[in-house]
Amino acid sequence: MVSVVLSRISKRFGSVVAVDQADLSVHDREFLVIVGESGCGKTTTLRLITGLETPDSGTIYIGGVPANNIPVGQRGVQMIFQNYALWPHMKVFDSRSYSNLTLPLKIRKWSQEKISGFMRPLTQRLGIEESFFRRKPQELSGGQQQRVALGRAMTTSPRVLLMDEPLSNIDPPNRLKMRREIMDFHRENRLTTIYVTHNLADAMALGDRIAVMRAGRFEQVDTAENLMRNPATSYVADFFTASELRFPNQPAQ
Repeated sequence: MVSVVLSRISKRFGSVVAVDQADLSVHDREFLVIVGESGCGKTTTLRLITGLETPDSGTIYIGGVPANNIPVGQRGVQMIFQNYALWPHMKVFDSRSYSNLTLPLKIRKWSQEKISGFMRPLTQRLGIEESFFRRKPQELSGGQQQRVALGRAMTTSPRVLLMDEPLSNIDPPNRLKMRREIMDFHRENRLTTIYVTHNLADAMALGDRIAVMRAGRFEQVDTAENLMRNPATSYVADFFTASELRFPNQPAQ
């Protein structure tokens, strides 16, 4: 089991309280989406889980094991950053040498043939065209870079996948396709996934549950239906009043 639990987690940056004694339990193989206003602590929460930030107090458990002192890279956690964090000096894909998509596989000593057999179907699924392979990240659009970042995460075999606004630069025609690819990857690899977004349509389409964050704490964690029909606070109620957010069988007002 690879659950993720935050127990009374706090993180300050000077006088700013980014996360304030937050409690959160993410179940094994769950797809949890975190939503909230800008600056509420969503990204900091992901960085704490992956080990890029150290909590000032509280404990993070991954798979039931305290992870505060486990170094980055040894937690079985992979994060897709909002700014992509691609290696600027490497090409997108080259099965013969190190590249953005092959580095994790090269480190695992995969052969050129095995890398090609694994990566080419994956790049096709994600819409990473062969004409992109020899380019470096700065030669790609934001949406193209985002696809490469997602593809790189898919090569690392994480236990926990953290995603910070991974579809923010994907054009509308491809957004639904990318949602499906993310969900398929989550299910096929039996991952525990935590996904941060400002897009409530994405949250409702993807999340088993949605966690509404406010001022460093979680106001309510529940299914989309319960959040809309039984909000625990007025803040949660206000957050889900957008007229376009309806259930499939619910008529427009």
